[in-house]
Amino acid sequence: METIDINKALPQINQLLEKAATGGEIIITRNNQPMVKLVSPQTIPKRPPLFGSDKNIISIGDDFDEPLEDFKDYM
Repeated sequence: METIDINKALPQINQLLEKAATGGEIIITRNNQPMVKLVSPQTIPKRPPLFGSDKNIISIGDDFDEPLEDFKDYM
């Protein structure tokens, strides 16, 4: 992980972005305080979906298991 001050980072931002895109991590600081962390999107872990997070968003009709009207001739 590389740390660099914002004043030094700006002139070489393209090189820093390239490093981050290839898996590097760069922290840009201002007044010795972390300001931004550059990382590749592939290195950011995705949060698994939470069970029940779509509750009340998706609904299934009461007649879901009933035969379709168009297929009654074939039954």
